[in-house]
Amino acid sequence: MLADYPRLARTIRALTEGETDEVALMATLACEIHRADDRFDWTGFYRVVAPDLMKIGPYQGGHGCLVIPFSRGVCGAVARAGKTLNVPDVSKFADHIACSSSTRSELVVPVFGKGGRLIGVLDLDSNTPAAFTKADTDALEAILAEVFGAL
Repeated sequence: MLADYPRLARTIRALTEGETDEVALMATLACEIHRADDRFDWTGFYRVVAPDLMKIGPYQGGHGCLVIPFSRGVCGAVARAGKTLNVPDVSKFADHIACSSSTRSELVVPVFGKGGRLIGVLDLDSNTPAAFTKADTDALEAILAEVFGAL
């Protein structure tokens, strides 16, 4: 099943309306996004907790890495650059952090609050190579902007 992004956006909007707690929002989005698509084997957030450091936030799937510095991996690269990365083959990404040996591709989207404040990143892992598309990127960036953009 592929994500029906218009429906997912409506569901998330209804569930999160008026909520301002970042962790509560992350938990809701992780759950809804993860259930929306069979390609998503791990769906979760890494939260900025200190300069150049993220810790795991709400997620769905197997265990994740607990701490990711901005200097390491796909999530760190996204946090440093503030731009989404779609990695079709994680084995070809220098410095990929293998939280799970089954991950083959990864999509990481920065999460920004008011004034461009980096809140964290949304990390999606798939056990399928080249699982993610531009449609995934565009839809998830829009959902994250709507939910977190005013915080």
